[in-house]
Amino acid sequence: MQNRIHFAHFELDRRAGELRKKGVKVRLQEQPFRVLALLLEKPGEVVTREELRSRLWPADTFVDFDHRLAAAVSKLRDSLGDAADRPTFVETVGRRGYRFLHPLQENAPPAPTPEGSPDRTLLEGPSLSTEPRPPKWRPALRRGAEALLLVLAVLLLGRGRPPEAALPHISSIAVLPLENLSDDPEQEYFVDGMTDEIITDLAKLPGIRVISRTSAVHYKGTRKTMPEIARELNVDAVLEGTVLRVGDRVRIRTQLVYAPADRHIWAQAYERDLKDVLTLQATLAEDIASQIRLTLTSAQLARLAPAHSVDPEVHELYLRGRHFASKRDRDGLARAIDLFGKAVVRDPTYAAAYAGLADSYALSAGLNLTSVDEVVQKARAAAEKALEIDGNLAEAHTSLGLIALFSNWDWANAERHYKRALELDPNYATAHHWYAEGYLMPVGRAAEAIAEIRKARELDPLSPVVATDLGKELYFVHRYDEALAELHRALELDPSFVAAHNWISDTLLEKGMYREAAAELEKTKPFKEERVYVRQTAYLYARAGKRPEARAAVARSLELSHGKPVSSGAVALAYAAIGDRDATFAWLERAFAERSSFMTSLKYWSVFDPLRGDPRFGDLIRRVGLPN
Repeated sequence: MQNRIHFAHFELDRRAGELRKKGVKVRLQEQPFRVLALLLEKPGEVVTREELRSRLWPADTFVDFDHRLAAAVSKLRDSLGDAADRPTFVETVGRRGYRFLHPLQENAPPAPTPEGSPDRTLLEGPSLSTEPRPPKWRPALRRGAEALLLVLAVLLLGRGRPPEAALPHISSIAVLPLENLSDDPEQEYFVDGMTDEIITDLAKLPGIRVISRTSAVHYKGTRKTMPEIARELNVDAVLEGTVLRVGDRVRIRTQLVYAPADRHIWAQAYERDLKDVLTLQATLAEDIASQIRLTLTSAQLARLAPAHSVDPEVHELYLRGRHFASKRDRDGLARAIDLFGKAVVRDPTYAAAYAGLADSYALSAGLNLTSVDEVVQKARAAAEKALEIDGNLAEAHTSLGLIALFSNWDWANAERHYKRALELDPNYATAHHWYAEGYLMPVGRAAEAIAEIRKARELDPLSPVVATDLGKELYFVHRYDEALAELHRALELDPSFVAAHNWISDTLLEKGMYREAAAELEKTKPFKEERVYVRQTAYLYARAGKRPEARAAVARSLELSHGKPVSSGAVALAYAAIGDRDATFAWLERAFAERSSFMTSLKYWSVFDPLRGDPRFGDLIRRVGLPN
């Protein structure tokens, strides 16, 4: 490393320990000076917090590292006339470290400035133009062949993009939750929504696997390294960045990193009016496609382009709706339905809001949070309206696939919509998941269903829901040890995930491990209504041969459920385990009349095996539309 380094109007003299601006010494304390010197060793690259700590403060030095480093960087920016939210020199790389942005001048003194002229480096910041500005980094000079490659990259490409020979192959990408630079914590929903929409746009790119938002969100605020994240998500690249919203303007700074080697590939800043935020996101997706050498057809580019600008207030309602819908509970979905409804009233041409409305209604029915009759028509109307406006919305087709099952068990239509959704967006984990759960498994195509849900897991590897449903499908085909492995994996992701405990208990029952099954069910007690827990103990008692206790538990559960919705299929399951045929069929008929999603699993429950020769069971299978 040379002793004198020039950039903009500055010169850093390592030997003298001085920073000079146009030949005049700049007041800079020792620690900020050392931070700058370290950053200048690797211009254009991330210098991690761990590296800064090891170089600045030895292991036996006890300091408040986070505070001291932040203070040193702040003082360095003051001396350079830099700004954290509009960096020209020192960029904060969220959760990782810092990067020096400005190109260095090889052995050249700073250019003289006419007396009285303003210092332009202090006035310039990120462009306020609506056009994206080329990134301001240059690769560091290396020794030998690596130096030659990087110098050629700068000279030939001019935009900080590595030469094709040096660019690693990228076939998978994760978008980490964007960092909110606003002082307003209420803007978190907006920033999270921007992350979701960028994921949605990137998922439209051909030939690349994009990790689902529900897995990426686990890394919000993480201090894990890029190689760790890449290993856990099984991806080649990671996109991370920041969002700053000020009034009616939004600025996004992003960077693409080849994650296994923690190697910076590309960085860019974008700024738009809020009404043009969808165009901003589409431009970002196109730029990333270009950086990783994807060739987009005119049709694919058209899919990325938004139909029109969006009213910022309508977009805000939509983002809030998605925020609440992601909670997937009764209160969250009810709030989401209200927000999406307000969005489509304000803008009846906003297809994404209709799709969100359909999705929320369909989930309310699919999760048995609302009666099917109450929401199915509303869900269908919203999804069809979304497709009338934009026929390429995978989310709307996926919702219609689920809705078809609650509409007279329309299996053919369900399959058609799921397939179309996957054609439009092969990266949509929910479509893979619901296609497996809502069509392939019920109709008896178990091997295809398991393969399809494994695809969902590749796209959403940290989802306890997907892991649990994979375990459930393995349970249904009697692969009990594999099922237990998947279900325990779900609990590693979320130790309090009740459904995983339930299916572990059921799987242990099939293995004759009654005491262990009871212990697993006991773990769910704090998270359930008493009536639900009592009903589930009835099933456990019956499978263990304790029929009197099982009957008493069913009666107690129904007594506690007076005036409340009851899962008719689950009650039928308990009576089937007890061996009461007439009661079993009575409750199955109720489940059929309610169009309960439980009916889609009739082919697989082992407790129904003694009933399969009964004409009443065959008639139910026929009426549900399932093959015998």
